[in-house]
Amino acid sequence: MSGSGGRAPPAFHVMAKPTGARCNLDCAYCFYRTKEGLYPESTFQMTDAVMEAYIRQTIAGHAAPEVTFAWQGGEPTLMGLSFFRRAVAVQKKYAGPKTRIENTFQTNGILLDDDWCRFFRDNRFLVGLSLDGPRDLHDAYRRDRQDRGTFDRVLNAARLLQKHRVEFNILCAVTSTNADHPLEVYRFFRDELGAPYIQFIPIVERENGKTVTDRSVRPEQWGRFLIGVFDEWIRRDVGRTFLLNFDWALAGWLGVAGSVCVFAPTCGLGVALEHNGDLYSCDHFVGPDHLLGNILTTPLSELVASEKQRRFGAAKRETLPRQCRECRFLAVCNGECQKNRFVRTPDGEAGLNYLCDGYKAFFSHVDRPMRMIAGLLRGGRSADEVMPMLAAKVGRNEPCPCGSGLKYKKCCGREAAPRNGDGV
Repeated sequence: MSGSGGRAPPAFHVMAKPTGARCNLDCAYCFYRTKEGLYPESTFQMTDAVMEAYIRQTIAGHAAPEVTFAWQGGEPTLMGLSFFRRAVAVQKKYAGPKTRIENTFQTNGILLDDDWCRFFRDNRFLVGLSLDGPRDLHDAYRRDRQDRGTFDRVLNAARLLQKHRVEFNILCAVTSTNADHPLEVYRFFRDELGAPYIQFIPIVERENGKTVTDRSVRPEQWGRFLIGVFDEWIRRDVGRTFLLNFDWALAGWLGVAGSVCVFAPTCGLGVALEHNGDLYSCDHFVGPDHLLGNILTTPLSELVASEKQRRFGAAKRETLPRQCRECRFLAVCNGECQKNRFVRTPDGEAGLNYLCDGYKAFFSHVDRPMRMIAGLLRGGRSADEVMPMLAAKVGRNEPCPCGSGLKYKKCCGREAAPRNGDGV
């Protein structure tokens, strides 16, 4: 790897898009469908040569035995099941005796059937299924090319995945429409669908470079949505339902922020691979300015380690405005994703995150229970013990129930989170 001085290259994560931006739906908020314009003459079908180069170079670029292949779109099922059967065979061809291969697969679910689900199960794919809540909330924006709602077809896909015991996550886009219904959305996933793993994705669409679309979730909505779901989850579902957004935030209270790119201090190791082998800095920055090269002519590891990509990754930390640098929750969110940092601070600095007020409200609200969970985990205890702890009444001078040995008022009973660098 260029410039590594003989050291093992850092693990990078590639979002491979074998069909590029091509999709069988017409979701109103899709940020990727306009990328078809980058390849006006393309058929948007990844060749076996590009697929094999991606797999071979990804395995070669990882020093650790765990290697993950992420298949996204557009809609990857449009490649057909035979393409992924060949991909799995190529993975086995290049995997070493100790290599552990994992595959993730993001889909709208429309084309899933028994054959797809058996393939996922037999090859231990982790599937991400896009679903935005109950019928009326889901169908508001997730429609097909004939402007028909897709809820029934996606729900059928979820049932097929459950029938075949395929591990899957729900990916729910949070818009201005469903953001006002946090409990309706969460309880639908938990009670009616029985989904144990859920991720919420805030939709922020810029319009004319200066404002956001009406579909975009407003900052205060985003905060209220997260708080509404958290209050239900912390009361009864810890250890039973896993909210990835809460796991990522908890990492900040544990002092290990960065388990996901949006909350990491820097970025640049999560890149996007187009169907023709072109590699871009990030899934949200696919455009001529962020084209790193093509893996058929330059190895993946060199492109990820390039000076251009290092500058892109470092910019996340180096362009933080003072308001972020002085925020007591900096260690939790690190300014969140660069794509959302387009607001000016009251002092006129650029680079404030559009969702900042929502995140601040959420982090302030969950500070105490997050510190309690972090204390439990540090003590080798289970996170679900936080539920009876929160239900119990503890005196300020009594020992903290998290097991730290400190008085409650000096531990989880503190009113404010420590500043960045103090630990939590």
